[in-house]
Amino acid sequence: MISSLAISTLLILLAYLLGSIPTGYMIGRYAQGIDIREHGSGSTGATNVLRTLGKPAASIVLAVDLLKGSLALALTNLAYAYLPDLLPASWHSWIITGAALGAIIGHSKSIWLNFTGGKSVATTLGVLLVMNPLVALGTLASFGVILGISRIVSLSSIGGAIAVNILMLWLNQPTAFSVFAAIAGVYVIVRHKSNIQRLIAGNEPKIGQAL
Repeated sequence: MISSLAISTLLILLAYLLGSIPTGYMIGRYAQGIDIREHGSGSTGATNVLRTLGKPAASIVLAVDLLKGSLALALTNLAYAYLPDLLPASWHSWIITGAALGAIIGHSKSIWLNFTGGKSVATTLGVLLVMNPLVALGTLASFGVILGISRIVSLSSIGGAIAVNILMLWLNQPTAFSVFAAIAGVYVIVRHKSNIQRLIAGNEPKIGQAL
């Protein structure tokens, strides 16, 4: 008989594989015949696609990357609904956290791209939409306000990574979700290391500017 641990591991692995779908790379390769990793910042995320391929392509990448995160958690919740005898209720928030981390790591360390990828911002937001929609909306609002003022996507993403931790604590979310916010927040900030260096140097591009 399949054990609870085996099912939990499979759910987290599935979340990783969903996150690994290289949306930006695929759009660049099949729409323009380029490797998006060889252009701009080298990221496969929506921001680099916007700079390199334009708004329509970036919109598709953003939507799919959001969906990857949401679907990873939705499938985990679905497994709980249909396998209640095999998945302990006390594990739920922790398995959700594992699947969430699997999805965002998959996006930035895709198995299909030799463990390269994007910076996991959109996929993290997709995860949050299922984990707690109010936290997701608050994080998005923080991102939007900072973006509106600064016109710098990376700074807005870093602000969102900080905001999600504040919101998790303020809304008294389960410990597992707060752990996710802490790990994901640090991970997203670390993924923006080069952006932070440019921010400090004062040469991080704003929306519409080339890198």
